[in-house]
Amino acid sequence: MTRMTPDHHGGEVPAPPTATYRMQLQPSFPFAAAAGAVPYLASLGVSHLHLSPVLEAVPGSTHGYDVVDHARVRDELGGEEGLRALARTAREHGLGLIADIVPNHMASAAGLNRPLQEVLRDGPHSPYAHWFDIDWEAQDGRVLLPVLGHRLSHELDHLEVDGRVLRYYEHAFPLREGTETLPLPELLDAQWYRLGWWRLARTELNYRRFFTISDLIGVRVENREVFDATHEKIVQLLREGVLDGLRVDHPDGLADPGGYLKDLADAAAGRWTVVEKILGEDEQLPAAWPVAGTTGYDALRRIDGLFTDPSGAAELLGLFRRFTAAPADRGGDWDATARRAAYKVVTHELAAEVDRLTREAGRLCAADAALRDHAPRALRAAVRELLVRLDVYRPYVTGGADPESVLTPGDAEDAKGVFTVAEEAEAVDTVRELALGRCGSGPEHEAFRARFAQTASALRAKAVEDTAFYRHAPLLSATEVGGTPQSPAVDPESFHAYCARVQRDWPYTGTVLSTHDTKRSADVRAGISVLTQCPGRWADLLADVTERAAGEGGASAPDPQLAWAAWQTAVGFGDRDGERLQGAMLKHVREAGLHTSWTEPDADYEKAVRDFVTAGPCGPPGEAVTAFADSLRPHVRANVLGAALAHLTMPGVPDVYQGTEREYRALVDPDNRAPAHFDLELLERLDSDEGTAPGELPHELSGDLSDEKLALTVAALRLRWAHPEWFGGESTYEPLAARGAGAAHCVAFARSGEVVAAVTRLSLRLAEAGGWRDTELPLPEGHWVDLLAPGREFTGHARVDDLFTRLPVALLVRAQPVERAASAATSGRGPHQR
Repeated sequence: MTRMTPDHHGGEVPAPPTATYRMQLQPSFPFAAAAGAVPYLASLGVSHLHLSPVLEAVPGSTHGYDVVDHARVRDELGGEEGLRALARTAREHGLGLIADIVPNHMASAAGLNRPLQEVLRDGPHSPYAHWFDIDWEAQDGRVLLPVLGHRLSHELDHLEVDGRVLRYYEHAFPLREGTETLPLPELLDAQWYRLGWWRLARTELNYRRFFTISDLIGVRVENREVFDATHEKIVQLLREGVLDGLRVDHPDGLADPGGYLKDLADAAAGRWTVVEKILGEDEQLPAAWPVAGTTGYDALRRIDGLFTDPSGAAELLGLFRRFTAAPADRGGDWDATARRAAYKVVTHELAAEVDRLTREAGRLCAADAALRDHAPRALRAAVRELLVRLDVYRPYVTGGADPESVLTPGDAEDAKGVFTVAEEAEAVDTVRELALGRCGSGPEHEAFRARFAQTASALRAKAVEDTAFYRHAPLLSATEVGGTPQSPAVDPESFHAYCARVQRDWPYTGTVLSTHDTKRSADVRAGISVLTQCPGRWADLLADVTERAAGEGGASAPDPQLAWAAWQTAVGFGDRDGERLQGAMLKHVREAGLHTSWTEPDADYEKAVRDFVTAGPCGPPGEAVTAFADSLRPHVRANVLGAALAHLTMPGVPDVYQGTEREYRALVDPDNRAPAHFDLELLERLDSDEGTAPGELPHELSGDLSDEKLALTVAALRLRWAHPEWFGGESTYEPLAARGAGAAHCVAFARSGEVVAAVTRLSLRLAEAGGWRDTELPLPEGHWVDLLAPGREFTGHARVDDLFTRLPVALLVRAQPVERAASAATSGRGPHQR
């Protein structure tokens, strides 16, 4: 049965998860397939399945974030009955369900999004007009729909009136009543929408969207009526026990994230909820938000950073600069690259959003005698210059820190430097005051502050995640969502401080290592981060493969930045699959936008990229990469297992991405979103006690990183399930400090005085320094046994060399409860099948 806990109303709600397992639902992996995996996942030791969005989406969608109907569970996945059947199967095995929800946007797919169809037919008079954030004062009061492949004059022959519908290829647009008999040119002009060339979206779009994706239109859930209509089905599923909790996608895109989350918490009656809030390096989650925490990218950065050598990372940066000769603002320097990328996005991709902010600022200034006479050009420049200087996704006016901490007077003074007329520079102070909420009040002022913040989040995501991370690439493992490539390493003290803060403030926050959005899976990143421990060897490899490629016809890279990224990706990926590597590298160069892009593709350059990947990393020169990666395998193993154990035992609720319980090497989407495969027989063999001690790997599973990772994951997850009190809100976190020559390479901590996790950090540097030698780890008082190496017991001070004899990690439990713990960690029935 699913565990329950009292709520603040005196009733009961499902207890927070002990661990979740993320499943990517899609037509080729529907609810029925997920139900078939339930016995495996129950035996694995998670408490909840974490489902990607379940509501009706665009047909064929492989992710579900393009919702078209909030009132229906997606038919292609099996419909509501399929979801309820999955929930019943999960309950029978003691599991609950967590669902991803998408409050910020809907797909604008014509003919599928009924509320939007009503708006397109009836305009601002539609009862659904308040659903969408449309600027009816722009575009002559019509909604620009940037769907045409070329200018309208080139596409007239492809437009067809079919009754009361206007068709354009697969698109279907409703016609305004009484216009269906008009000649085509007049008919087009008579609609509440304007069909336009897709390129016009950059400058002419007059509705809020998700980032720069015009196919996803923003939804105004700050309106209570809209909130109720778009959440009715999800709330019903929560209250009827089909769902136990939620993951909220992209809260930064909302007008009022804090207000929305309060409404959601009330509607969901306090069920476990985490938000996909991307935090800056020193940014804290707003304490007033009624959520359990984030989805875990802040934890990902700390775990990855723990296994990154700071001196080696700095050396890689120097090598990258020399090898690529990249200008500072085109990859050579992080700050300059991020700033240039931000200017590019705010000037081009988000030009329409900046224009709307400028118009709104102008109206507010015109209505205030103290703010009048700012030229639109000056206001536009002020908006742009302040936006590009933000180093977080969104400045919050309520629910968090004072936004002045990220819209500082210093930034304002710096922004003024672009003005040639001092009087015009005063527009910066005006826009800053408006964005901070310090001048004026009322709905229009609130709307400006919200829109400024919403635009800031879109800018940060597109400029940093989707541009700068692909240009500044000395260490690709550091370029993940929420990452800080300028300072990728995290020392043990900082890691412990982060864990202690999480345990104190957000003990049920989510933690992740791999997700559907990570550019490289955790195990690929683990292979890349080892390069920070051997930058000289990486330089030698790069010189070798570059020379070999030059001697192979067609194996030379079209530019050095692409070469660096491709060879480094190949080292971490470890698979010479040309199709998968080609796909990842083509996305890399398009996102970087230095030689080609999604909107202005250079066919010749992209052919050169494909040819290089085929003949280079996937050709004969790639053999040297394989040999190099093989030589680092023991240290990759230490990183993979160390990151996994830290993730599964640190404060928070670990989310295990599908397939990552074993070695999992995947690249950027869609590579990482393939349907999952599950092998219950493998777990049954792992649990077999024939000829092996309890918890020991069966002989046929030994010696393989996948099997070692599986055994570690099973032991940790089942331990969490059997003893949630050791890891939950009332538990404790205690750093343990090793002593001796290798002390800096052992990171250990205790949970509630009952569990000790210890991992090896920077194992290659350790080996070069002479190994563990006399290093020892003082343990909490008592007798301890290792769940990952049964039969091994420790008391007092454990010699680290002994602790890590079999594996580069150790998971210890007190001897008194070991029978229960070992049973939960090794039982063939699994913790949920009692």
